[in-house]
Amino acid sequence: MSATKSTSTTGVRIVVAGDRGTGKSSLIITAAAESFPTNVPPVLPPTRLPEDMFPEHVPVTVIDTSSSLENRGKLADELKRADAVVLTYACDEPSTLDRLSTFWLPELRRLEVKVPVIVAGCKLDLRDEQQAVSLELVMSPIMQQFREIETCIECSAYKHIQIPEVFYYAQKAVLHPTAPLFDQEAQTLKPRCVRALKRIFILCDHDRDGALSDAELNDFQVKCFNAPLQPSEIVGVKRVVQEKLPEGVNENGLTLTGFLFLHALFIEKGRLETTWTVLRKYGYNNDIRLGDDQLLPPIKRTPDQSVELTSEAVEFLRGVFTLFDSDGDGALNAHELEDLFSTAPESPWNEAPYANAAEKNALGGLSLDGFLSEWAFMTILDPVLSVENLIYIGYAGDPSSAVRVTRKRRVDRKKQSSDRNVFQCFVFGPKEAGKSSLLHSLVGRQFSEVYTPTTEERYAVNTVDQPDDALAACDIAVFVHDSSNGSSWTRATELLVQVASHGESTGYEVPCLIVAAKDDLEPYPTAIQDSTRVSQDMGIEAPIPISTKLGDFNNVFRRIVRAAEHPHLSIPETEAGKTRKQYHRVLNRSLMVVSVGAAVAIVGLAAYRVYATRKNTSS
Repeated sequence: MSATKSTSTTGVRIVVAGDRGTGKSSLIITAAAESFPTNVPPVLPPTRLPEDMFPEHVPVTVIDTSSSLENRGKLADELKRADAVVLTYACDEPSTLDRLSTFWLPELRRLEVKVPVIVAGCKLDLRDEQQAVSLELVMSPIMQQFREIETCIECSAYKHIQIPEVFYYAQKAVLHPTAPLFDQEAQTLKPRCVRALKRIFILCDHDRDGALSDAELNDFQVKCFNAPLQPSEIVGVKRVVQEKLPEGVNENGLTLTGFLFLHALFIEKGRLETTWTVLRKYGYNNDIRLGDDQLLPPIKRTPDQSVELTSEAVEFLRGVFTLFDSDGDGALNAHELEDLFSTAPESPWNEAPYANAAEKNALGGLSLDGFLSEWAFMTILDPVLSVENLIYIGYAGDPSSAVRVTRKRRVDRKKQSSDRNVFQCFVFGPKEAGKSSLLHSLVGRQFSEVYTPTTEERYAVNTVDQPDDALAACDIAVFVHDSSNGSSWTRATELLVQVASHGESTGYEVPCLIVAAKDDLEPYPTAIQDSTRVSQDMGIEAPIPISTKLGDFNNVFRRIVRAAEHPHLSIPETEAGKTRKQYHRVLNRSLMVVSVGAAVAIVGLAAYRVYATRKNTSS
């Protein structure tokens, strides 16, 4: 079932499938009409079960299917649209039970139908009592092989045995699925479920003493289930936990360990609705993530606007950093970072592009600058994910108060300054020009003689100190070339012209700088003349020579920031752009001459009329 689908409004769609003659239609009619049918059509139309049939009062639509070969395409379509599947076999025909594991369950996997499955043994009244076998014994190996099976049940439409229960279990498997919460093989809560329950526990632990007192437990009960706990019930809950898990209760109340133990116990006893009620009361969906209504609403912005954290969010993050820097060394090690994100579904920085994007110290710890840079990076790339994770780690403000949309870059250029605190720098250049070394140097990584080709996007993020607390500006492009290689320079120049031409044609001009890397090597013969000519012709700063190998960066990062702060000064112009601009200049001047001429003519006419009037008066 899709995590974004709301079953409370759309209802639950249950598809019944199985071999011909296994009792599919009789099962459906008996559930809907509460009576056994005398005449059963080959395939029923979609059937709506009474809403008061189940305690959740969620609409349930049951779809009957044909197992004939000519209807195999329609069957596949229905299965793919199902929220749950009921697979039937006939209790009096063992071969139909075998077909579940040899055909039906593999077919669901082939069709990639990833929904809960209920196995229903129909026609229980027809089974020979002499051949009665244990359902658990028969189904256990099948359920081991096919973990998607939620429940197995035997029923009889003719004798009205366990008919509503079949669809109750199917509906329950949709509304309260096991898979997201519990690992049946390991018999433990799944990591994402543990993380969500830990966050809920912390939210309920108002006095932050690491345990839920009787009053806090009662508040939790009222919030989730709209009913208080009696003192004797609280004592009973804590006694159950303490008997099985002594560390689950301390002098202050129920500990996190005890809280998690209780939920595992509920699930083991089949009371998944208890844990799901708690999760949904705190805004979680079927993927154990916060639902859209808990998160940042869609952000309206133009292509030349970006999203940044507000000062309120940054101050919150500074406090979080201090709180989780348990050893007080001014950096978050891997364990401290995992602890920080232990209330999120997973750490958002374990995978690309965030993994290893920021500055780390010699022991692999993330500094405060690196920590804030990672958040700034995540916000500019994926503001919704950034705010979602802020909420997971304890941000209690309105989600919209955590971010702001920056001014348009076109406005920045007109105003000749930027109001941004974060900017993106795109690094262009040919193979082996020194691009990766430049990125590594931004985050303090050592230079390596070994060349490693870049096969995918690579990121680096850090803070750059500027005098007078200057602001960062809009996006800026840096063109890196190997200063000892003429062809490298040629390719970098081609890229620069392409980017400049794109900006001139779209109106999204980008400030540009040229970086001449590998300054420790002998420059190619005409390097100075060529680079001076191109930079002067295009109206940008001369190439900045750097040597990553020697650690000589010529203030390149500050110069990038400084150029980005004043985006109107570093916009390159192509010959085509200059010609176009000259044409508009001439055209505007011509229009101005025409306008002035018209104005003179009008004034002259007015003066003549005044003169004529005076002359007539005087005569």
